[in-house]
Amino acid sequence: AKNLDVLLLSCHDARWSRWKSGNGIIKVNGVPLDLVSPQSLRFKIKEPVLLLGKEKFEGVDIRVRVRGGGHVSQIYAIRQAISKSLVAYYQKYVDEAMKKEIKDILTAYDRTLLVADPRRCEPKKFGGPGARARYQKSYR
Repeated sequence: AKNLDVLLLSCHDARWSRWKSGNGIIKVNGVPLDLVSPQSLRFKIKEPVLLLGKEKFEGVDIRVRVRGGGHVSQIYAIRQAISKSLVAYYQKYVDEAMKKEIKDILTAYDRTLLVADPRRCEPKKFGGPGARARYQKSYR
């Protein structure tokens, strides 16, 4: 049996995906992909599947667990977990040429499918109300 576990961590959320031989079922936190909420962002999760075609996902079952962050950041985390783990699966069990082809398709469409956004919230400092703003100065 071909198994692959991928753990991806970011500042606000953690996502973990498990791939194993199966019939092409994709579940997020135990819920099928078609029932994930919010419904308006469901299409975003399906982007890797729609871009690459169902045949790339036919032989494997994918289970994604995500926690932390908000609804939108979780959706983006899920789509990134599916994309990154597909590339890792093809590197480990299929061939390098196929992996490169998948990687090129995903990066041509949207780079955030494979590369996480490094921006983080800057911490507040003393002498002002925020990270960069300073308290007003008066001479009289």
